[in-house]
Amino acid sequence: MELKILIFKLFFIIIFTLFINNLHSAEIIGGIARVIDGDTIHIKNNKIRLHGIDAPEHLQKCLINKKKWNCGIEATKFLKNLIKKKSIDCEIKDIDKYNRFIGICFLENLNINQTIVRSGWAIAYRYYSKDYIVDEEFAKINKSGIWAGEFEEPYSFRKKNR
Repeated sequence: MELKILIFKLFFIIIFTLFINNLHSAEIIGGIARVIDGDTIHIKNNKIRLHGIDAPEHLQKCLINKKKWNCGIEATKFLKNLIKKKSIDCEIKDIDKYNRFIGICFLENLNINQTIVRSGWAIAYRYYSKDYIVDEEFAKINKSGIWAGEFEEPYSFRKKNR
């Protein structure tokens, strides 16, 4: 009986140790980022899609007062201005079907993903995450970025323009 208890304790300690190590071993990709569009960057040879957000496509247009404007280009500019060729760190959460890393990126302590949504240059991508819904509501209320007018949700735009 004591041997069974000892084996159980040993098994528990091994499982617990593996669990704790996995919590602290998230892959981090860091460096100077090159902005591809409002929710995608490159760091070195790594293409990283920002987790939980969906920004207008580069060529996507939005409406303000019934006039078209280049909201996709503006979303890209926002991210470029936010990063300003500084070193960032991205905590990798997954790899998508296009073989891109999915990450939450930080400029020092600033969550870049959250900042983009809160500033109105991307929506909370609810299909994959509910992380930034509060930030989206903040942008909506303040009519920030794309919320200043009308827009098609980026995933709908992509689907129609394939």
